[in-house]
Amino acid sequence: MTAAAGEQLDSPVPPGTGWPDDPATAATPVAGDPAAVRRLAATAGTLAELTARQSVCRACPRLVEWREQVAREKRRSFATERYWGRPIPGWGADRPRILIVGLAPAAHGGNRTGRVFTGDRSGDVLYASLWRTGLAAQETSTTAGDGQRLLGARMVAAVRCAPPQNKPSVAERDTCAPWLTAEFAQVAGDLRAIVCLGHFAWQATWSLLAAAGLELPRPRPAFGHGAEALVPRNDGETLLVIGCYHPSQQNTFTGRVTGVMLDDVFRRARLHAGM
Repeated sequence: MTAAAGEQLDSPVPPGTGWPDDPATAATPVAGDPAAVRRLAATAGTLAELTARQSVCRACPRLVEWREQVAREKRRSFATERYWGRPIPGWGADRPRILIVGLAPAAHGGNRTGRVFTGDRSGDVLYASLWRTGLAAQETSTTAGDGQRLLGARMVAAVRCAPPQNKPSVAERDTCAPWLTAEFAQVAGDLRAIVCLGHFAWQATWSLLAAAGLELPRPRPAFGHGAEALVPRNDGETLLVIGCYHPSQQNTFTGRVTGVMLDDVFRRARLHAGM
Protein backbone atom coordinates (compact mmCIF):
# COMPACT_ATOMS: atom_id res chain seq x y z
CA MET A 1 0.00 0.00 0.00
CA THR A 2 1.55 3.30 -1.13
CA ALA A 3 1.10 6.56 0.78
CA ALA A 4 -0.18 9.66 -0.98
CA ALA A 5 1.97 12.79 -0.90
CA GLY A 6 2.21 14.03 2.67
CA GLU A 7 0.18 11.12 4.05
CA GLN A 8 1.48 9.33 7.13
CA LEU A 9 0.63 5.65 7.38
CA ASP A 10 1.52 3.47 10.34
CA SER A 11 4.02 0.68 9.82
CA PRO A 12 3.50 -1.94 11.15
CA VAL A 13 -0.22 -1.95 10.41
CA PRO A 14 -2.49 -1.95 13.48
CA PRO A 15 -5.16 -4.66 13.20
CA GLY A 16 -8.56 -3.61 11.96
CA THR A 17 -7.46 -0.35 10.33
CA GLY A 18 -8.46 -1.07 6.74
CA TRP A 19 -5.58 -3.07 5.29
CA PRO A 20 -6.98 -5.28 2.49
CA ASP A 21 -7.81 -8.79 3.70
CA ASP A 22 -6.69 -8.06 7.27
CA PRO A 23 -8.35 -10.90 9.23
CA ALA A 24 -7.95 -9.27 12.65
CA THR A 25 -9.61 -6.46 14.59
CA ALA A 26 -8.52 -4.48 17.62
CA ALA A 27 -10.38 -7.06 19.73
CA THR A 28 -8.50 -10.12 18.40
CA PRO A 29 -6.66 -11.83 21.28
CA VAL A 30 -2.88 -11.62 21.12
CA ALA A 31 -0.49 -14.45 22.02
CA GLY A 32 2.43 -13.07 24.00
CA ASP A 33 4.25 -16.29 24.81
CA PRO A 34 4.40 -19.95 23.71
CA ALA A 35 1.71 -21.05 26.17
CA ALA A 36 -0.67 -18.45 24.79
CA VAL A 37 0.06 -19.60 21.22
CA ARG A 38 -0.92 -23.14 22.18
CA ARG A 39 -4.07 -21.98 23.94
CA LEU A 40 -5.26 -19.52 21.28
CA ALA A 41 -4.49 -21.90 18.41
CA ALA A 42 -6.39 -24.73 20.08
CA THR A 43 -9.47 -22.64 20.93
CA ALA A 44 -9.99 -20.83 17.62
CA GLY A 45 -13.41 -22.09 16.57
CA THR A 46 -13.17 -21.15 12.91
CA LEU A 47 -10.50 -20.79 10.26
CA ALA A 48 -11.22 -17.05 10.10
CA GLU A 49 -10.66 -16.66 13.82
CA LEU A 50 -7.50 -18.75 13.65
CA THR A 51 -5.95 -16.62 10.90
CA ALA A 52 -6.91 -13.48 12.80
CA ARG A 53 -5.09 -14.73 15.89
CA GLN A 54 -2.08 -15.78 13.83
CA SER A 55 -1.82 -12.28 12.36
CA VAL A 56 -1.34 -10.50 15.70
CA CYS A 57 0.96 -12.98 17.49
CA ARG A 58 3.81 -11.47 19.55
CA ALA A 59 5.18 -14.64 21.15
CA CYS A 60 8.76 -14.48 19.80
CA PRO A 61 10.54 -11.28 20.93
CA ARG A 62 13.39 -11.50 18.39
CA LEU A 63 11.00 -11.94 15.47
CA VAL A 64 8.67 -9.17 16.66
CA GLU A 65 11.60 -6.77 17.00
CA TRP A 66 12.98 -7.66 13.56
CA ARG A 67 9.74 -7.59 11.58
CA GLU A 68 8.77 -4.23 13.08
CA GLN A 69 12.24 -2.73 12.62
CA VAL A 70 12.14 -3.68 8.94
CA ALA A 71 8.64 -2.21 8.63
CA ARG A 72 9.75 1.10 10.14
CA GLU A 73 13.08 1.48 8.32
CA LYS A 74 11.99 -0.03 4.97
CA ARG A 75 14.03 -0.69 1.88
CA ARG A 76 14.77 2.45 -0.13
CA SER A 77 12.84 1.16 -3.14
CA PHE A 78 9.74 0.82 -0.93
CA ALA A 79 10.23 3.99 1.09
CA THR A 80 6.78 5.39 0.23
CA GLU A 81 4.98 2.13 1.03
CA ARG A 82 3.26 1.06 4.18
CA TYR A 83 4.62 -2.23 5.55
CA TRP A 84 2.37 -4.88 7.08
CA GLY A 85 5.01 -5.76 9.69
CA ARG A 86 2.94 -8.49 11.38
CA PRO A 87 2.78 -12.30 11.20
CA ILE A 88 1.57 -13.64 7.85
CA PRO A 89 -1.54 -15.80 8.26
CA GLY A 90 -2.44 -18.76 6.10
CA TRP A 91 -4.10 -17.73 2.85
CA GLY A 92 -6.12 -19.33 0.07
CA ALA A 93 -9.04 -21.72 -0.20
CA ASP A 94 -10.92 -22.53 2.99
CA ARG A 95 -11.38 -26.15 1.82
CA PRO A 96 -8.18 -26.81 -0.13
CA ARG A 97 -7.23 -29.99 -1.93
CA ILE A 98 -3.56 -28.90 -1.89
CA LEU A 99 -1.60 -27.28 0.94
CA ILE A 100 1.62 -25.43 0.04
CA VAL A 101 4.07 -25.05 2.94
CA GLY A 102 6.94 -22.56 2.91
CA LEU A 103 9.60 -21.51 5.39
CA ALA A 104 8.85 -17.93 6.51
CA PRO A 105 7.90 -14.56 4.99
CA ALA A 106 10.56 -12.44 3.33
CA ALA A 107 11.44 -9.20 5.13
CA HIS A 108 10.52 -7.00 2.16
CA GLY A 109 8.07 -9.46 0.57
CA GLY A 110 5.32 -10.88 2.76
CA ASN A 111 6.37 -8.71 5.69
CA ARG A 112 5.68 -5.72 3.46
CA THR A 113 2.61 -6.87 1.55
CA GLY A 114 0.79 -8.91 4.19
CA ARG A 115 0.49 -12.04 2.03
CA VAL A 116 2.76 -15.06 1.92
CA PHE A 117 5.17 -15.22 -1.05
CA THR A 118 3.88 -11.88 -2.34
CA GLY A 119 5.94 -8.91 -3.48
CA ASP A 120 9.31 -10.60 -4.01
CA ARG A 121 11.07 -12.52 -6.78
CA SER A 122 10.50 -15.91 -5.18
CA GLY A 123 6.79 -15.18 -5.24
CA ASP A 124 6.96 -14.04 -8.85
CA VAL A 125 8.31 -17.46 -9.87
CA LEU A 126 5.95 -19.37 -7.59
CA TYR A 127 2.71 -17.66 -8.57
CA ALA A 128 3.54 -17.85 -12.26
CA SER A 129 3.79 -21.62 -11.86
CA LEU A 130 0.58 -21.80 -9.82
CA TRP A 131 -1.19 -19.84 -12.57
CA ARG A 132 0.16 -22.10 -15.34
CA THR A 133 -1.01 -25.18 -13.44
CA GLY A 134 -4.47 -23.84 -12.66
CA LEU A 135 -3.96 -23.20 -8.95
CA ALA A 136 -3.96 -19.39 -9.06
CA ALA A 137 -6.34 -16.94 -10.71
CA GLN A 138 -3.60 -14.53 -11.81
CA GLU A 139 -0.01 -14.87 -12.99
CA THR A 140 1.32 -12.38 -10.43
CA SER A 141 0.80 -11.60 -6.75
CA THR A 142 1.93 -8.10 -5.84
CA THR A 143 0.04 -7.08 -2.71
CA ALA A 144 -2.98 -7.89 -0.61
CA GLY A 145 -6.17 -6.84 -2.35
CA ASP A 146 -4.77 -7.23 -5.89
CA GLY A 147 -7.46 -9.72 -6.92
CA GLN A 148 -5.25 -12.79 -6.71
CA ARG A 149 -6.92 -16.01 -5.52
CA LEU A 150 -5.70 -19.54 -4.98
CA LEU A 151 -7.89 -22.18 -6.63
CA GLY A 152 -8.30 -25.34 -4.59
CA ALA A 153 -5.07 -24.58 -2.75
CA ARG A 154 -3.92 -22.91 0.45
CA MET A 155 -0.51 -21.48 1.32
CA VAL A 156 1.10 -21.29 4.76
CA ALA A 157 4.50 -20.58 6.26
CA ALA A 158 5.97 -22.86 8.91
CA VAL A 159 7.11 -19.71 10.74
CA ARG A 160 4.71 -16.78 10.37
CA CYS A 161 7.12 -13.87 10.95
CA ALA A 162 10.06 -12.72 8.84
CA PRO A 163 13.26 -13.85 10.62
CA PRO A 164 16.69 -12.17 10.49
CA GLN A 165 18.81 -13.69 7.69
CA ASN A 166 15.74 -15.80 6.86
CA LYS A 167 16.78 -18.19 9.65
CA PRO A 168 14.29 -18.81 12.46
CA SER A 169 15.64 -20.49 15.57
CA VAL A 170 14.53 -23.92 16.70
CA ALA A 171 12.65 -22.32 19.61
CA GLU A 172 10.86 -19.93 17.23
CA ARG A 173 9.90 -22.79 14.93
CA ASP A 174 8.50 -24.75 17.85
CA THR A 175 6.65 -21.75 19.29
CA CYS A 176 4.95 -21.17 15.93
CA ALA A 177 4.12 -24.83 15.29
CA PRO A 178 0.69 -24.82 17.05
CA TRP A 179 -0.59 -22.27 14.51
CA LEU A 180 0.30 -24.68 11.70
CA THR A 181 -1.12 -27.70 13.54
CA ALA A 182 -4.41 -25.91 14.17
CA GLU A 183 -4.65 -24.71 10.58
CA PHE A 184 -4.06 -28.20 9.28
CA ALA A 185 -6.86 -29.49 11.52
CA GLN A 186 -9.21 -26.83 10.14
CA VAL A 187 -8.54 -27.66 6.47
CA ALA A 188 -7.68 -31.37 6.56
CA GLY A 189 -11.12 -32.62 5.53
CA ASP A 190 -10.64 -32.18 1.77
CA LEU A 191 -6.84 -32.14 1.73
CA ARG A 192 -5.13 -34.68 -0.53
CA ALA A 193 -1.63 -33.25 -1.18
CA ILE A 194 1.00 -31.17 0.60
CA VAL A 195 3.76 -29.46 -1.38
CA CYS A 196 6.80 -28.62 0.76
CA LEU A 197 8.88 -25.73 -0.56
CA GLY A 198 12.35 -26.50 0.74
CA HIS A 199 13.91 -28.70 3.40
CA PHE A 200 12.67 -26.61 6.34
CA ALA A 201 9.07 -26.95 5.17
CA TRP A 202 9.61 -30.68 4.58
CA GLN A 203 10.75 -31.18 8.18
CA ALA A 204 7.96 -29.00 9.55
CA THR A 205 5.37 -30.99 7.61
CA TRP A 206 6.43 -34.32 9.08
CA SER A 207 6.25 -32.83 12.57
CA LEU A 208 2.80 -31.47 11.70
CA LEU A 209 1.52 -34.83 10.49
CA ALA A 210 2.90 -36.59 13.57
CA ALA A 211 1.11 -34.05 15.80
CA ALA A 212 -2.09 -34.77 13.85
CA GLY A 213 -1.80 -38.45 14.79
CA LEU A 214 -1.29 -39.77 11.26
CA GLU A 215 0.75 -42.89 10.54
CA LEU A 216 4.06 -41.79 9.03
CA PRO A 217 6.32 -43.83 6.76
CA ARG A 218 9.42 -45.37 8.33
CA PRO A 219 12.10 -44.46 7.70
CA ARG A 220 11.08 -40.88 7.05
CA PRO A 221 11.78 -40.02 3.40
CA ALA A 222 14.74 -37.77 2.65
CA PHE A 223 13.98 -34.37 1.14
CA GLY A 224 14.58 -33.82 -2.55
CA HIS A 225 12.88 -32.19 -5.49
CA GLY A 226 10.02 -34.45 -6.46
CA ALA A 227 10.52 -36.72 -3.41
CA GLU A 228 7.18 -38.33 -2.54
CA ALA A 229 5.52 -40.18 0.29
CA LEU A 230 1.96 -41.37 0.82
CA VAL A 231 0.41 -40.96 4.25
CA PRO A 232 -2.80 -42.85 5.06
CA ARG A 233 -5.71 -40.64 6.07
CA ASN A 234 -8.22 -41.75 8.68
CA ASP A 235 -10.94 -41.99 6.02
CA GLY A 236 -9.07 -44.57 3.91
CA GLU A 237 -7.76 -42.03 1.40
CA THR A 238 -4.08 -41.07 1.13
CA LEU A 239 -2.29 -37.78 1.52
CA LEU A 240 0.59 -37.16 -0.89
CA VAL A 241 3.56 -35.29 0.56
CA ILE A 242 5.86 -34.02 -2.17
CA GLY A 243 9.12 -32.10 -1.91
CA CYS A 244 10.01 -29.12 -4.08
CA TYR A 245 13.13 -27.02 -4.16
CA HIS A 246 12.41 -23.58 -2.78
CA PRO A 247 11.99 -20.92 -5.52
CA SER A 248 14.56 -18.66 -3.86
CA GLN A 249 16.57 -16.25 -5.97
CA GLN A 250 19.67 -18.37 -5.44
CA ASN A 251 17.90 -21.51 -6.66
CA THR A 252 16.21 -19.87 -9.63
CA PHE A 253 19.24 -17.84 -10.74
CA THR A 254 21.49 -20.92 -10.67
CA GLY A 255 18.92 -23.12 -12.40
CA ARG A 256 18.63 -25.50 -9.46
CA VAL A 257 14.89 -25.04 -9.78
CA THR A 258 13.09 -23.89 -12.92
CA GLY A 259 9.54 -23.02 -13.82
CA VAL A 260 9.14 -26.39 -15.53
CA MET A 261 10.30 -28.18 -12.38
CA LEU A 262 7.77 -26.29 -10.27
CA ASP A 263 5.03 -26.98 -12.80
CA ASP A 264 5.77 -30.70 -12.67
CA VAL A 265 5.41 -30.77 -8.88
CA PHE A 266 2.14 -28.86 -8.85
CA ARG A 267 0.70 -30.98 -11.67
CA ARG A 268 1.62 -34.10 -9.72
CA ALA A 269 -0.12 -32.69 -6.64
CA ARG A 270 -3.20 -31.82 -8.72
CA LEU A 271 -3.34 -35.31 -10.16
CA HIS A 272 -3.27 -36.98 -6.76
CA ALA A 273 -5.81 -34.48 -5.42
CA GLY A 274 -8.22 -35.32 -8.25
CA MET A 275 -8.26 -31.81 -9.64
